[in-house]
Amino acid sequence: MTQLTGRPATDDDIVHLTVPADGGYLSVLRTATAGLAARLQFALDEIEDLRIAVDEACAMLLAIATPAAELECRFSVTEDALTVEVTVPTAPGAKLPAESSFAWKVLTALTTSASASAADGRASISLLTRRSAGY
Repeated sequence: MTQLTGRPATDDDIVHLTVPADGGYLSVLRTATAGLAARLQFALDEIEDLRIAVDEACAMLLAIATPAAELECRFSVTEDALTVEVTVPTAPGAKLPAESSFAWKVLTALTTSASASAADGRASISLLTRRSAGY
């Protein structure tokens, strides 16, 4: 089951990408996001919104990542939605921005829903975007 949709996801509907936790590799994740959203026939503006949201979530995580960390990205594809979960090991004492921060306002404005968790030296941000009914 995916965390945000509550729907079962099969192995065929999940894509995992791991890249160095470095801003220079975020284009790989943005491109994968756009490709998967296009596969679901998202509108062009929805695809761009999701690309920006993934970029913002990754930037939030890169700011608290340990040196030489890897950024793990899990894409879950369902019939009408794409869930992106990004995870990184965190530096001791590192905290995600507050949900009242500008970064969180961006995430919630650009996606259907967004959530974050931090435990055992790792932080994750999950983004869910559903395709608009007008498709």
